[in-house]
Amino acid sequence: MAVDTAETVIAVRELRTQFGATLIHDHLDLDIQRGEIVALVGGSGSGKTTLLRAIIMLLKPTAGSIRLFEQEIIGIGENAAFRLRRRFGMLFQQGALFSSLTVRENVAVPLREHTRLPLQQIAEIADLKIALAGLPADAGDKLPRQLSGGMLKRAALARALALDPALLFLDEPTAGLDPVSAGAFDELVVQLKQSLGLTVVMVTHDLDTLWSATDRVAFLGEQRVIGYAPMRELTQAEHPLIQAYFEGPRGRAARGQVCTVK
Repeated sequence: MAVDTAETVIAVRELRTQFGATLIHDHLDLDIQRGEIVALVGGSGSGKTTLLRAIIMLLKPTAGSIRLFEQEIIGIGENAAFRLRRRFGMLFQQGALFSSLTVRENVAVPLREHTRLPLQQIAEIADLKIALAGLPADAGDKLPRQLSGGMLKRAALARALALDPALLFLDEPTAGLDPVSAGAFDELVVQLKQSLGLTVVMVTHDLDTLWSATDRVAFLGEQRVIGYAPMRELTQAEHPLIQAYFEGPRGRAARGQVCTVK
């Protein structure tokens, strides 16, 4: 999966994140190019989700720089942040859909918040995004509790796509899904990247996803990025944390499946 451009969409420099005496990130650097699918991985407590939350402006780092679309977001004003948030979508781990709203109404929330479009047009756009996420037409009338786990993820993805974002963030997108549903979701993300020109950043522990859906993988450890490469290169890295992560039974099994398929 080659990257078509060298345009940097996300640039993180000298990032430091600290909560009290606990240091999460220190001198962390990361560049993500337009059109890539990049995964953030690492052991428990390595700061993957914390980094994601910093990038989407849900927490403020202690020091450093984060630039989205060449705009500095640390210290950004609320109005500028509001405009910037229109340019990316976020799929949270548990979906985070409003339980009292239908799928269509959930997908419509960003459109109602960020646009002044007529309600009928908003509903039509919501139905388009629902179809784009691979859901049947009747899913729009259902409540989140009426959906299976895989359908719930797709509904959350449809909402993340509501404003036609250039950048899509996914937090554990295949967590809790059976292997077939997880594989189908990975294929959908790759298809959306190719058809819509999306840049995708995800946090995941799913080794199958890392092999099948990513262009590059950033491995977090020792408060920074200690490895950043396509999976075939990253799994050959000599750093002991990276070796321990990918050379366990699950890591070897996932790599073996890829080799068998190819």
